[in-house]
Amino acid sequence: MGLAIAYIIIAIYSFALLLIFFYSLAQLNLLVNYLGYKKRNEEAPKFNLLDPKEIPFVTIQLPIYNEEYVMERLLDNIAKIEYPKSKLEIQVLDDSTDDSVNETARRIEELQKEGLDIQHIRRENRQGFKAGALKEGLEIAKGDFIAIFDADFLPEADWLKKTVPYFKDEEIGVVQTRWGHINRDYSTLTRIQAFALDAHFTLEQVGRNSKGHFINFNGTAGIWRKECIFDAGNWEGDTLTEDLDLSYRAQLKNWKFKYLEDVETPAELPVVISAARSQQFRWNKGGAENFRKTVWSVITAKNIPFKTKFHGVMHLLNSSMFLCVFLVALLSIPMLYIKNTYGHLGWVFEVTSFFILSTIILFVCYWFTYKSIQGSSFDNFVDYIKLFFTFFSVALGFSLHNTVAVLEGHLGKRSEFVRTPKFNINSIKDTWKGNKYLTNKLSPNMILEFALMIYFLFGMYSAIPLNDYGLFPFHLMLFLGFGFVFFKSITSKA
Repeated sequence: MGLAIAYIIIAIYSFALLLIFFYSLAQLNLLVNYLGYKKRNEEAPKFNLLDPKEIPFVTIQLPIYNEEYVMERLLDNIAKIEYPKSKLEIQVLDDSTDDSVNETARRIEELQKEGLDIQHIRRENRQGFKAGALKEGLEIAKGDFIAIFDADFLPEADWLKKTVPYFKDEEIGVVQTRWGHINRDYSTLTRIQAFALDAHFTLEQVGRNSKGHFINFNGTAGIWRKECIFDAGNWEGDTLTEDLDLSYRAQLKNWKFKYLEDVETPAELPVVISAARSQQFRWNKGGAENFRKTVWSVITAKNIPFKTKFHGVMHLLNSSMFLCVFLVALLSIPMLYIKNTYGHLGWVFEVTSFFILSTIILFVCYWFTYKSIQGSSFDNFVDYIKLFFTFFSVALGFSLHNTVAVLEGHLGKRSEFVRTPKFNINSIKDTWKGNKYLTNKLSPNMILEFALMIYFLFGMYSAIPLNDYGLFPFHLMLFLGFGFVFFKSITSKA
């Protein structure tokens, strides 16, 4: 390996490590915010929902597309929402193309006979996908406030009573609630997803919101002021995460967001890795698309302070961290050989300590979010250690898949909104076998993931002749992570 190539590899490796380190420092700052946040009595005025004159009109939107397995559960649950029927409207925004349409129509007709103001809204095409459906429903929505739930979400009956009152503060444009997980313990895959989402919905959302930094509406389990949606420019379908897009446009217009950590809205996690793949791809590509679309507006905004800009940029760069992680992983083996070939470059490997430090920071941050939900006993801490390193390994295994998504987003490659299949899985006894929405295709990414599994097996082997075991744990996690993702992908067939 030529010295010039070695320097190029070192430069890319070091730059990616530094970006990861800065990301971890941003997370540490959010942890400080989170721990410093004191639960207090809300000073802002609230609507008195016991006074008929103060009860605002609410529209609930349910955007759905081919949701045969969860439609009945969704509609039955929404019908239990406690709110005056004269001030509540439900829109089922049904873009489905399968037989579920007929069953949905039948159930809606039954609910209408029970006195519920619920409409079955169909479109001639799926233009704009979810954003297009929400926008079209908004045109005829009677409510001043718009609550949105995806098909797998099951809000509690008193959900509106816990969220609507905050809108008496006319500066609040969105109230977002924390996601819960009805099938958290179904499998290793669901536990990992719950772990990552819990960190977002505690550390990140509270950490940002408590200091007035930008947060995002999470696409579901939240409620918008209709005026805020219109003022921010309405829903747009030019990114795969229309929720993040509209959130930033609204906050750039000085609308405030209210995050309610204590209001949990249960939902179903994907139980098959192909479903998790499609969800991860959409979220990460959408994040990169929104960085491309919005970051300059954030940087140049004159109405927000520097620290809010910094956290906004880091927030928009969240998904891009997978690109940095993948580069560090890919180059770690060449770096091992550079270290043992060019002794005078040994000092360069001090930058590796940034990765170790970043990992320690994230370990501490995630522990505080984990114990806030699961508890802080010794047994929980032991479980946390195992889960953290399992999560870390599988996240590394997803790094290729998510890097492709991020690159497509940054390069402006357009793709359609691919929904995440739902399964109606509530317990370990339930099965996803036979789900007609699953794909059986073996993608090129899966083949590359197998190749990377072998590549990092070689990295582990390289430690022996080089007598250098510093990167062995990292390569072991990469080997296990890519192996997990690959074998789960080829065995998760409907």
